[in-house]
Amino acid sequence: MSRIGKLPITIPAGVTVTVSDENVVTVKGKEGELTQAVHPSIKINLYEGVMTFDMDETNDTVDAKQRHAFHGLYRALINNMVIGVSQGYEKQLELVGVGYRVSNQGNLLEFALGYTHPILIMLPSEIKVETKSERNQNPQIILKSCDKQLLGQVCAKIRTFRKPEPYKGKGVLFIGEQIRRKSGKSAGAK
Repeated sequence: MSRIGKLPITIPAGVTVTVSDENVVTVKGKEGELTQAVHPSIKINLYEGVMTFDMDETNDTVDAKQRHAFHGLYRALINNMVIGVSQGYEKQLELVGVGYRVSNQGNLLEFALGYTHPILIMLPSEIKVETKSERNQNPQIILKSCDKQLLGQVCAKIRTFRKPEPYKGKGVLFIGEQIRRKSGKSAGAK
């Protein structure tokens, strides 16, 4: 059995979890509502605020190895949903580079990243965005959501506009991220 799949999930106060007959889990909390379909080879037990996951050995739609993988996967996904609707997730990005700017109007982000044109991206309604542009500081983007998977996907998309490069360290990067720097041509010429 999966070590992750064996761990129980404690449901915090203010969060309601329902499991339908089709193995669809719905989690509601103060931050929002999320749903996840679970493979039929995994049984979900909900008892007095504790959720556990068991493998259905009689279900032969998948082999044992895949069933073990599903066991840990769905436990992790539903745990992320419970944390998301109770506390929420937050990612912070910063733009490092001369003339790099970002602004937002609602969920529409506008980037100036050194290209000849501005880059516009419309974020999903589940994500709350805030931008900071202070003097002598790199512009920052703060993204908040209850859906960890969607939040990570949006951050990855924003990062693709200008990936951090190792020579000058310019680009869109997470706050606190360390970029491995290269010395360039001048270090090799001896």
